[in-house]
Amino acid sequence: MKNEGEKSPRTLDHALRPADWAEYVGQPTIKENLRILLSAAKKREHQPEHVLLYGPPGLGKTTLAHLITKEIGSNLRSTSGPAIERVGDLASILTNLSPGDVLFIDETHRLNRTIEEILYPAMESGVLDIVIGKGPAARTVQLDLPPFTLIAATTRISMLSAPLRSRFSGGTFRLAYYTTPEIATILKRSARVLGIEVDDESLHEIARRSRATPRTANYLLKRARDFAEVMGEPFTIKTVKKALALLEVDERGLNQIDRDILTILIDKYGGGPVGLKTIAAAISEEEATVEEVHEPYLMQIGFLDRTPRGRTVTARGYEHVGAKKVPSQQKLI
Repeated sequence: MKNEGEKSPRTLDHALRPADWAEYVGQPTIKENLRILLSAAKKREHQPEHVLLYGPPGLGKTTLAHLITKEIGSNLRSTSGPAIERVGDLASILTNLSPGDVLFIDETHRLNRTIEEILYPAMESGVLDIVIGKGPAARTVQLDLPPFTLIAATTRISMLSAPLRSRFSGGTFRLAYYTTPEIATILKRSARVLGIEVDDESLHEIARRSRATPRTANYLLKRARDFAEVMGEPFTIKTVKKALALLEVDERGLNQIDRDILTILIDKYGGGPVGLKTIAAAISEEEATVEEVHEPYLMQIGFLDRTPRGRTVTARGYEHVGAKKVPSQQKLI
């Protein structure tokens, strides 16, 4: 049974989001551009133009949508690409918007092309074109929509059609990975929200293992808190290291699958080059999981290279797993 006042996970995750721009750490260029966009729109008494946010998951795209909505004093209507299966779904969402609303569509790259085409006139002219009937008797009905701002978020901008990308007149912004000090600052606030008494050394340890991503950092902080509470230990650097070791997260933020990729490439294939299909089969994972979840971070920290012939482990990758390159491998890396 939950104690009175205990927050549900959903409420807790929402509480960890920054409440205003002052609490939002990182992405200084994006924040400044958005500040100018919103201030100019407010000064002209116009609805802010549509914005596209893209970048790896967990960097704060949804949080930015909430902050933009709060800044203009409006309501946020949220949905996602997979949830909009038919044209009628999008038509229902758009016609139920109130003047000044912000429509947030997450995973926008998963919208099908037919639905994208309905968005074009809605974004550009504020109208919704609906085709009634089929064949020669078909006719188009045009409905006026209230002024609204569309904020689209995607992790794969290349999958958006060029006509849709060009209609984000407010700007297209790419969120970058965070630095360790920025993550530590985010964790300090999260610890305060969670009611955790923690020292800077412990926060820095979690930050440097967080894969430069706030969502991952908050996840590790919560799991370390759980470990400390269940084991009856104080929240110290020693406890944090024990908790992260149990989660199989090493000092560079690699999990077991990340290490398996490096180890298999070195032990079975001499460090590479090796194709994606071979790597996926060797670790019993899907190709998309290797390419989209594990590879980007391994490449970001310089442990893996992607070459025309395949993936190769770098000198840093060898060093991390405690392996030694042989002369024949030196030529490939």
